[in-house]
Amino acid sequence: MTIRLLKGNDDTLLSKAVSEHVAALVGTGDASLMVEELTEENYRMEDDSFAITRLVDGAQTPPFLTERRVVVGRHLGRFSKAADVEPLIGYLQSPLPSTDLLLVWEKGISPRQDRLSAIPKSLNEALKAASAEVIDTGIPSGKNASAWLDRQLKQSAISLDNRAAHHIAEHLGEQRSRVVSLIATLESVYGPDVTIGVDEIDPFLGESGDVPPWELTDAIDSGKIDVALDKLHRMTGAGGRHPLQIMSSLQTHYLRMLKLDGAPISGEKQAAALLGMKGSTFPAKKALTQTKRLGSSGVRRAIDLLADADRGLRGESGWPPELVMEVLVARLANLR
Repeated sequence: MTIRLLKGNDDTLLSKAVSEHVAALVGTGDASLMVEELTEENYRMEDDSFAITRLVDGAQTPPFLTERRVVVGRHLGRFSKAADVEPLIGYLQSPLPSTDLLLVWEKGISPRQDRLSAIPKSLNEALKAASAEVIDTGIPSGKNASAWLDRQLKQSAISLDNRAAHHIAEHLGEQRSRVVSLIATLESVYGPDVTIGVDEIDPFLGESGDVPPWELTDAIDSGKIDVALDKLHRMTGAGGRHPLQIMSSLQTHYLRMLKLDGAPISGEKQAAALLGMKGSTFPAKKALTQTKRLGSSGVRRAIDLLADADRGLRGESGWPPELVMEVLVARLANLR
């Protein structure tokens, strides 16, 4: 008997993990006889509410013509309250030995859930008591995200030279999960045990992925106008960020400098304390370095540019928002 709950911050990776776990549980058996997959439509009641009882009924059903059953419960994010999952908790206290239960904590589709709630504490405790595995399929954050991408590339059947691997990482940006379909495509086109480079992968990369705000501000701080504009376009394109969201990030970046300008501080720790930053002092160090680089006149000029662009985004200039942001980013990068 196996009980697992899969969760994750990326739908593509979560679905891939579900397929892999189901295949592993079925093994050499007949999936058509062994697997029962339930979705939110199976939980929907006549009044359009949702109840988890159908999943519990499936888990309690003995196998027919097979030794085991694999029951998959999708879209369990519908059940965010303790009362919603009480029937499932009751089942977990005495699970059927012939059922392998795979639970998937993901958002519902119709109506679409904008936010995935946390797993109820009572369900977490019941899973732990039942010796269930809780597996996070998502991409880790920070430096671990880059390590995750490196592992996906190294575990594939194809081999990439260093330049190609770097090119993929740069192109995908924050949308690292796209590497799953990219690898599958490259493997089908070139076959296993082949080393390929940038020229071979370029036709299959698609649109450049989103990038985090700090990549835009780093490019601006470095005075690299072309790079900064590329980061801006990726944030508004693949990232789907509204210009006002990007404006907010830029305002935060330069208001830090304004606060540091002329302040009696001698290092990044004091800068972090003045800015109210906790944890790493690296962002404070970057702000302090750029403040000194621009000088008081440069910082104040940046604030004036931001104010003008903010009014432009609200309709004063008559320019399209995209043009307002392009001109702003170019001018900020040119302050160096």
